[in-house]
Amino acid sequence: MTTMESVELSAAERANFRRQGFLVKQGLFAPEELRGWEQALEEGAMEGLKRDGYGMRQVHLLSLSLAHTRFSELARDPRLIACLRPLLGTDIELQHSKIATAPPLAGQGGYPMHQDFAYFPHTNTDLVAIMIALDDMSPDNSCLRMVPGSHDWGLLDHRSEDGYFSGRCTDTRRWRPEDAVHLRLAPGDVSLHHCLTLHGSDANRSGRPRRALVFQYRAADAYQLADHVFPDTGTLVSGQRSATVRTDGNTYTLPRQRNELHPYGSAWNQIGSAVCFK
Repeated sequence: MTTMESVELSAAERANFRRQGFLVKQGLFAPEELRGWEQALEEGAMEGLKRDGYGMRQVHLLSLSLAHTRFSELARDPRLIACLRPLLGTDIELQHSKIATAPPLAGQGGYPMHQDFAYFPHTNTDLVAIMIALDDMSPDNSCLRMVPGSHDWGLLDHRSEDGYFSGRCTDTRRWRPEDAVHLRLAPGDVSLHHCLTLHGSDANRSGRPRRALVFQYRAADAYQLADHVFPDTGTLVSGQRSATVRTDGNTYTLPRQRNELHPYGSAWNQIGSAVCFK
């Protein structure tokens, strides 16, 4: 049985996270908890999530924490918060939440190597993503691939040749594909990674679905500079809201963002919708 003592990060785990940029906690959640989340998903908790269909197609649906009380409770689960506090401090907010699936279809489910911070830059880099495995995640079942130590390289280029956001790391001077290590997870296992850790996943070749719940967290004094503001962005999960914004003193080159309105609102380019297409 998982105890809070076993959940809290040891000194060795904290040092490993700071050295590698990622960490795996095994057996954090019990099978009955996974069945409860699966039931909530199969009941159609999320808009656009067809019954029995979300494991058989690629799904990247956001605002999971608002879809069902099970997921809003999970976002604040004391076991997750106990893992986060040594890394982010006491005051923590949710940046976004989602379910991410890799369907058992030939050539599908892969995601290019990238840094999360490139998608939603903030005034500082105290952001950590947590992935909870609902299925076995292995090299043939689209598990995450991480480049150890890449979080210390700063923000790498994610621009295409025309300067627009490409969704993938286009700077390969510091790393090679073979540098990435596979993160094997069993159902109920949890991975944590820093927002600058270079990561991605291969296509699902196993013939089995790969489903995961993802919660991206940030220190409460990290202020979002760009990307979409989702309905659950800024949900307080620990401590209190910050009255200050903390900057890390770095200068970031942001890619150009295509003129596409988003239903949740967007901070890209810091311009209102009335001038978005001008």
